[in-house]
Amino acid sequence: MAIVQQETFSIEDLIKSLRANTTSIGAVVSFTGYVREFNPSKTNKKLSKLHIEHYPEMTIKALIKIEQYAKKNWNITAVQIIHRYGLLDPNEPIVGVIVLSEHRDAAFDACRFVIDYLKTEAPFWKKELTSKGEYWVERKVGDESNTKKWQSKLQDC
Repeated sequence: MAIVQQETFSIEDLIKSLRANTTSIGAVVSFTGYVREFNPSKTNKKLSKLHIEHYPEMTIKALIKIEQYAKKNWNITAVQIIHRYGLLDPNEPIVGVIVLSEHRDAAFDACRFVIDYLKTEAPFWKKELTSKGEYWVERKVGDESNTKKWQSKLQDC
């Protein structure tokens, strides 16, 4: 399930909801990404806000596609992606990924895949607002290489 929203979220509540009425789950792996106060790539300028933009239909399609790849390539029971947009303060959650499976290896691998693919394949644009100005966040070389390493391992990506 893919959710894009402005409101904050509780990863614990999402996990509880996903696990409800399910007794076959042996592993839950989650990732939560937060707004950082400093960005080392911008000479350590202190962040006052992070502004995240997106195109709703395009974004949901991309997130669903990432979830489908995860389900196709790992033996997992469920995957959920939640991503926020709008103005966020430092230390607020931006993104959450939850993967449920019978066994931990599939859950760990699928969760890592989802967050790696989100960084390059989901259409979100981030602008850092600082006391020294506003800066669009550029894609990192490491994000591209993380996505590419999965491509040789996956079916139909």
